[in-house]
Amino acid sequence: MSNAVHAAPTGGKMLWAGRIVSGLVVAFLLFDGAIKLVPLDVVITTSQELGIPTHLARTLGVLTLICTLLYALPRTAVLGAILLTGYIGGAIYVHVRAGSPMFSHTLFGVYLGLLAWGGLWLRDARLRALIPWQR
Repeated sequence: MSNAVHAAPTGGKMLWAGRIVSGLVVAFLLFDGAIKLVPLDVVITTSQELGIPTHLARTLGVLTLICTLLYALPRTAVLGAILLTGYIGGAIYVHVRAGSPMFSHTLFGVYLGLLAWGGLWLRDARLRALIPWQR
């Protein structure tokens, strides 16, 4: 008996919607990771405000870029999404601890995670078979 997950192939509109949503997530995270590599003044200032040691900016940038690239590649997209979920969870914790505004800062990670998983769900039939939405 096979444990393989079988799913209908992704249709054109669903696939493109998933690519667009995922592309927006990837574009944002590539920008976010890149500004941490420099690091820009806004990164240093924000890190200090959130209680993050400023010497970690480049490390966080590298982690962001690695997870994002894994998410962007179809073969490793699920692994990338899992790693990004953990990374984003850490960012949410930092904002909760710092007392950041709830809907604009603290929950931004939740919004980003929902977009990342939603985009992947739209473009990956295996994930849709694993997490089916019934009407």
